[in-house]
Amino acid sequence: MNEIKLMPPVERYIKKLKDKKLVQRFREEIEMIRDNPEIGQVKRGDLNGVYVRGFRYQRVEYRIAYRIRVEADGSLTIVIMIGVHENFYEELKNYIRGQK
Repeated sequence: MNEIKLMPPVERYIKKLKDKKLVQRFREEIEMIRDNPEIGQVKRGDLNGVYVRGFRYQRVEYRIAYRIRVEADGSLTIVIMIGVHENFYEELKNYIRGQK
């Protein structure tokens, strides 16, 4: 089984959400990613190696960005960031630049 690790921005975003159905939907999407890590679209350019999975909830587009690391004891999926589609990629690029 694949292991999932949530980065601090993901945990903070989920903690701030008041809509419990949306929180549940994020959890379901993350479980689908855990079961099949290659379900998302792999990005190129500045986001090379980052996968993004999108979904729609109450007419709003949301995104989940993650990376897959294969280790000796299995694979680890690291969820980097989640949020609404608007400005998502710019915020993701800024976060990744800050991590290097």
